[in-house]
Amino acid sequence: MTGTGAPPARPTWIEVDPAAVAHNVSVLRAHVAPAPLWAVVKADGYGHGAATVARAALDAGAEGLAVALVEEAEELRAAGIDAPVMLLSEPPPGGADRLVAAAVEPTAYSIEVVDAVADAVTAAGRGPWPVHLKVDTGMHRVGATPEVAVRVGRAVADHPDLRLASVWTHLAVADEPASDFTAEQLRRFDAACAELAAAGVEVPLRHAANSAGAIAHPAARLDRVRAGIAVYGIAPSPELAGLVDLRPALRLVSRVSHVKTVAAGGAISYGQRYQVTRDTTVATVPVGYADGVRRSLAAAGAEVLIGGRRLPIAGTVTMDQITVDCGPDAPVARGDEVVLLGRQGDEEVTAEEWAGLLGTIGYEVTCGLGRRVPRVVVADRPGWP
Repeated sequence: MTGTGAPPARPTWIEVDPAAVAHNVSVLRAHVAPAPLWAVVKADGYGHGAATVARAALDAGAEGLAVALVEEAEELRAAGIDAPVMLLSEPPPGGADRLVAAAVEPTAYSIEVVDAVADAVTAAGRGPWPVHLKVDTGMHRVGATPEVAVRVGRAVADHPDLRLASVWTHLAVADEPASDFTAEQLRRFDAACAELAAAGVEVPLRHAANSAGAIAHPAARLDRVRAGIAVYGIAPSPELAGLVDLRPALRLVSRVSHVKTVAAGGAISYGQRYQVTRDTTVATVPVGYADGVRRSLAAAGAEVLIGGRRLPIAGTVTMDQITVDCGPDAPVARGDEVVLLGRQGDEEVTAEEWAGLLGTIGYEVTCGLGRRVPRVVVADRPGWP
């Protein structure tokens, strides 16, 4: 759900800043030039709202978009977005007709999918259709082995209703700059492309770089980069933080719904794990783990921002609410803004901070934000970096 203007009636929402997305795309494009950039908007734009991010990225010069599911591409088309869209994995059995109807460029790494896409394209009378061949160079998730890649590439090149649009691979440890495996994957990829060429299959375009590859591995940029997490202003890993000027594109915001004084010795929330040692002001905030605020954040020491101050989550996060220890006689009132992710005044809580507390990555933090939280598109909002 997205909207513009004032926050929605529910006092919990996610603000998405298209200007931050545009800034990140512009910075990344300059960093990887002359390679063009495609923006990855799968998982509802990593929790930001796919259509909003797609429009901002395209306006900032992204040449195309990438998704994980045909359904995600259909949502972009329904939103009026007609830019090129690449599917990052093979469509499921029976999904080729929908793929063609949505004008999606599939990835293939098996003869079966090449045949299914060819049949759908021929039936629709819409060839030659672009197909992207994925080679597995060591990620071992999906993709053709170099030997199979030659057969798949030959099948695409030989069909009159298909054309080979690109050959690509995915990097497993590009976010670990000390690892030499990225260089090994690129070597394997070069060899696979050479085998295709030797078999008479023209390789029109090659790409390997994800966000980490785009930022930290110039040799991986090749003919295109596929930027995902960096488009949203989040570094792919702590080792890559600060290498380019990224701006977070999201704030998770709520408002204080109740204020009370808890006397010294009192315990707060399920399990009574948070006990106060002095009289303190406790604020209740209507957001919880159903919205993506992980239950373990409180025990990990997570803080929120109220009045520009960092304050601890007090007690176990519940499904729909958290409680915050604001301190003795704190000037906190019902309706005060609470920032869980993002900037307020001079303070900021980032997805990377949550990720560090939870032992995960920033990707999981934003992708895990619940869909029942409205996404509100903002522009020139005070407090944005």
